[in-house]
Amino acid sequence: MDKIIHIENIFQYNERVGIETLHPLVSVIDMSQARRLSHQRQTYGFYTVFLKEVKCGDMIYGREYYDYQEGTIVCLAPGQVIGFEDNGEVFQPKGWALLFHPDLIRGTSLGRNMKNYTFFSYEVNEALHLSEQERQVVVDCLRRIRHELQHGVDRHSKTIIAMNIELLLDYCVRFYERQFITRNEVNRDILVRFENVLDEYFVSDRPQQIGLPSVGYCAGKLHLSPNYFGDLIKKETGRTAQEHIQMKLIDLAKERVFDTGKSISEIAYELGFKYPQHFTRLFKRIVGQTPNQYRMMN
Repeated sequence: MDKIIHIENIFQYNERVGIETLHPLVSVIDMSQARRLSHQRQTYGFYTVFLKEVKCGDMIYGREYYDYQEGTIVCLAPGQVIGFEDNGEVFQPKGWALLFHPDLIRGTSLGRNMKNYTFFSYEVNEALHLSEQERQVVVDCLRRIRHELQHGVDRHSKTIIAMNIELLLDYCVRFYERQFITRNEVNRDILVRFENVLDEYFVSDRPQQIGLPSVGYCAGKLHLSPNYFGDLIKKETGRTAQEHIQMKLIDLAKERVFDTGKSISEIAYELGFKYPQHFTRLFKRIVGQTPNQYRMMN
């Protein structure tokens, strides 16, 4: 496996691609103006938003390959590994890159809301695929940020730049929601597979061995990142993935509570609860009765 290069700051990235640094904490790059590059695997010490407009090879993200097609946005949080298989060739990148350091957004609205942009933790195969109109909106946002950088740094710069980045990310939220909606067939298939994962989990000895199924466990079984999986389930059903798991638990619990040969504690342990009181608390919150009250009333 190729050596992974860590690029700590904006200046180092700009220097690598041959672009002048206009601001130490943020950069917008028209990659067609960058120098030709060799393929490398990298991590960054800052957030990145890549808009690729042409196919330029099989990208490796983590340990997976992804065919990076035109009109695709990938967002990376600091520390994630991304790059291309080194084949000894050089290439001319095309598209756009937005880089911004966490220090830029500290104390801003964007800094406070950054956790809401869950797509920074999606896998590359869950990238955002844009229509031509959507791509133009993104490019317009990037050009506005670049124009502000060319204006020169003053006391208003940080606020204006952060607001424009936040606007771009809000558009990405909208476009991802569109993507969830237009992939209804795929989403329904994932919902069915999610149910199957839960069914298989609870007929096995996993609840007793490892406890309750987590969102991360289910996402892994479906080959999705936890954030993408959670966002998809919420958009499709109106419930979080965790709520979906809890409802499945309660449905199973209702059936098992009728088996008077088992105590409530035994049922709780069978379902994967470490402490029976946690089971009782969840059951009462959702059903409105304790398991014992439900058993006596039905």
